[in-house]
Amino acid sequence: MSKFSIKDIESVTGIKSHTLRVWEQRYGIIKPKRTETNIRYYDDEDLRLVLNISTLNNNGIKISGIAKMTPEQIEKAVSKVSETNKEHSHQVKLLVSSMLMLNEAGFNNILSTNILQLGLEGTMTQVIFPFMSEVGVLWQIGSIQPAHEHFITNLIKQKLYVAIDGQVLKEEPGKEKFLLFLREGEPHELGLLFANYMLRARGHQVIYLGQSLPHSELKEVFAFHSPGYVITSLTSAIHPKDLDSFVTELAFSWPEATILLFGKQIENAELKTPKNVQLMRDVSHFTSFINQLSEKR
Repeated sequence: MSKFSIKDIESVTGIKSHTLRVWEQRYGIIKPKRTETNIRYYDDEDLRLVLNISTLNNNGIKISGIAKMTPEQIEKAVSKVSETNKEHSHQVKLLVSSMLMLNEAGFNNILSTNILQLGLEGTMTQVIFPFMSEVGVLWQIGSIQPAHEHFITNLIKQKLYVAIDGQVLKEEPGKEKFLLFLREGEPHELGLLFANYMLRARGHQVIYLGQSLPHSELKEVFAFHSPGYVITSLTSAIHPKDLDSFVTELAFSWPEATILLFGKQIENAELKTPKNVQLMRDVSHFTSFINQLSEKR
């Protein structure tokens, strides 16, 4: 059971500390616990409750009305709202709530509904990646465990696996060849899987090598297939010197290829990159790059 300060609750839910205190005092809808030294804190159930209250309140239900509901009624009301409100920030909050409760059915229902409305690519860019940013905040303040991240990541990956498996592969003249991999010790595959899907959707040839690939094996594959582009994602923490060495090694191993780098460690990295290396600072940057590449062919 996690413990959150009122500032933690504010940072996750977006509800100001002052507002939370007013709700507590006037309606008694939230009841913080106290430590032996009388310091107030909130637990997992409180966080889920505040997320649900925020969802209902943002959709026009007055706090006085919410205060009269039972927890079961609040959950049913949130489910009803989720069926009609397609605002992306609202969908992100619903995913957070489902993740905290390890609610697979609810999580899958939200994902499937958004995919029907936005398509897989739109759902990933407009809902899933903002949601993963929220997950990062939750992890930073210690409110989720590795089990939560594994739970939601695997559910999202299942959607991508199915979508990739359903793609019809066509040999289209003039299309590029991409080699996708994650460096040794890098387990975060979600972004690379999405890149795989996006490239295949645009008719490019993809050689997908997946997680934690030793550099020696990468050399052998590259020598045989000679791809024009090499893509990797860097999410796990890495020392700036090690990052610089890794990028330099890639660039000089295959000077004839274009190296595309993205991920959490690239977003704000200060790197002096060789000419054949391009940093994809976010998903929109990557999307723009491959769209322009596809249009040229």
